This record gives sequence, structure tokens and C-alpha cells, in this order.
Amino acid sequence: MSYGTADSSLPVTLDDVRGAQKMLSGVARVTAMEGSRHLSQLVGAPVHLKCENLQRTGSFKLRGAYVRISGLLPEQRAAGVVAASAGNHAQGVALASSLLGVHSTVFMPKGAPLPKISATRDYGAEVHLHGQVVDETLAAAQEYAAATGAVFIHPFDHPDIIAGQGTVGLEILEQCPEVRTIVVGVGGGGLAAGIAVAVKALRPDVRIVGVQAEGSAAYPPSLAAGRPVAIENPATMADGIKVGRPGDVPFAIVGELVDEVRTVSEDALSAALLLCLERAKLVVEPAGASPVAALLSAPDSLEGPVVVVLSGGNVDPVLLQRVLRHGMAAQGRYLAVRLRLTDRPGALATLLGVLSVVDANVLDVSHVRTDPRLRLTEAEVELHLETKGPEHCAEVGQALRDAGYTVID
Repeated sequence: MSYGTADSSLPVTLDDVRGAQKMLSGVARVTAMEGSRHLSQLVGAPVHLKCENLQRTGSFKLRGAYVRISGLLPEQRAAGVVAASAGNHAQGVALASSLLGVHSTVFMPKGAPLPKISATRDYGAEVHLHGQVVDETLAAAQEYAAATGAVFIHPFDHPDIIAGQGTVGLEILEQCPEVRTIVVGVGGGGLAAGIAVAVKALRPDVRIVGVQAEGSAAYPPSLAAGRPVAIENPATMADGIKVGRPGDVPFAIVGELVDEVRTVSEDALSAALLLCLERAKLVVEPAGASPVAALLSAPDSLEGPVVVVLSGGNVDPVLLQRVLRHGMAAQGRYLAVRLRLTDRPGALATLLGVLSVVDANVLDVSHVRTDPRLRLTEAEVELHLETKGPEHCAEVGQALRDAGYTVID
């Protein structure tokens, strides 16, 4: 098959992506490509970070949204556009519409993070909060489109969207021409499909690896079945790739051009986000950190040089706090223990003295004195500790047991 030609059997071609790149000139940033010494040492080959978290609106979504809305006919633009999203797509559509002078309406779930709602409004969209999950929000947006004539802008299931996202692939080849493997997060599949179209047309030897969260991985069963298959109740902290069914258009491309789709655990996502923050000094949302999670999970399985696409950085501060704590726990740097002690003056001071000897930093202490499980002279204490790794966690637990404390699992 000859990719990137007018007669290609795929719904998006290299010419489409190149056309999108011209359209986005001066609109979307050519985002930075940063080397990662830590990940390079882990993989045993150069690893570079494609920083789409530093794109305008904080993610790659502006690229596809702008190309899609730019292609509308004048009468379609006059009718306005409508989208449904919990965050990144909402902001991309809002800014793209404002730049093109098109009225945009965005439906967001009622539980969407306040910073994302505020940013979408600030970019110029009329925001409606509807439903508790994205599927309900999506249905409301489609009903609005049918009732008003506004054009529905799908987050991933349209050739123009995919062509816009594919410009990331062109930039990767320009910035890192020696690349051998590209790792990218996959939700509906628009970004992975676009990158694959651009890269495989010019460098068919480059391996493209997609990454999904274990609890929201619709692509592996879909690829096995040869058609998009919906999964029930997708669940992951990585809301940017929390999609229950692949899009028809990207699925056709991913199935043809993407070499592999892997899954990663929630613990790996937390550790990856923490690594990006600590070692790369980059704020990345869980979906954007999913390719890093894949590297951490299987560093020896990727041929370098490797380019990791950090697709977005729009993380809610409340979620960031929880994820960082989870990531620290996964790395053995945060430990919560419950234990029983005699309820008498000085008992807590004695306990803290034991922890001081093993150099465990106490972050929080809570007491329970009235509980049917406790004897009259007992109290239950829960401690949140800052620790230095799995070995230190084991040392803390052993010190408590040696001191005669009953540690409750």
C-alpha cells in the first residue's frame, strides 16, 4: 500500500496532514522536543519528550479542532459549532472557534473540574453543564446540534480531526529524524491515527506503540475482533483517554498502521506523572503521562531513539494532589499504617520516638478511641508517613512490630 497518496485506501493521507500543517502555521505551536536523561538511562537509548502539554490550551486538541472548523462552509460557520468534552477537546474547540470567528457551544459533565470549565469559557465558548458522564453530555450536544443546526465537532472520529493531530507526527520527524519508536496515548484513537499516517508514509521503519489505561482499554478487544467494540464502565484516572469505544475512522487507521497497543496500570500512570514533574519539570495529566508509564513498565522492549508524546497537561489540582500521593505510595515514598496502642499519657510520644529512630517523617496522625473493636484501654492510630522507598517502608513496619505494636493491615 502506498501511504500519503490521493488514491490511498485510508480515510486520511499524508497530503491531508501536510495541508493541515500549512493551515495551522501561526496558530498551533511547534512544541518543544526535550531529552530525558533519566528515561534514556532506563531504556538504554535516547528518549525524547514531545511536549504537547505546552501546546496552546494545554493539549494537542487545538490542532484537530482548528482544521475541522476551518473546513466548514460559510453557512455551516454561521450556524455555529457544538462539542461535548470533559476538558481538552472543549478548550481546543473553544479557542479554534474564537480564532475563526465562529460561535461555539460546549457541553461538559456536571462534575468536570472547575479550572477546565473556566478555561473553556475564557476561550470564548458558551458552556452548558449536563449529565454526570461524558456519554450523557455527548447525547445532549448531539440533540443540540439536531435542534439548532450547529455543526457537531467530534473529538476524534473525523478525517479533518485526524489530519490536524497528524501534524504532531510531522514535527516529530523534523525534530528527531533518527527516531525508531514513537509511543503515544490512545483514547478514541485520533492522535495515534494521525501520527501513524504521517510517520508511516515517510518512515515506514518507525515503530508506533499506542498506550491505553488497563481500566479503559477498548482497542485491544476491538483489534482482536476486527471492528470497534465498546467496553462497559471504562474506569481510569486518565480522563483524556477514558473512551469506551474506538472511533470508526481512527480505528481503520490504527488497525492498519499502529504496530502495537499496550495497557498500563493506574500505579504506573501515577508513577509516570510524578516522574514527569520531578525529573522533567513538566506538569502532565495522567493521559499525557501514559506513554511514560509504558516505558516504566517495560523499558527493555522499545528500540531507541524513542519519542514519547506528552499529549496534555490539563490536570485538575485536586486530582493532581491525589495522583501525586498515589504515585508516591506506589514508589514506597508514602505509607499509611494503622495500629493499636495503650490509651495512656505519653503513648503517642513513645510511638513517634520509634518512627524518629527509623527516620520516617510523620505527615498526619488521627485517633479513634470509641469503637466496638477496641478494648477500654486501647486506641487506634492512623499515621501517614513520608518514606524513602519500599525497603524503608519494610524497615518502618518491622520497627513498629519489634516495639510491640499491632499493625493492622
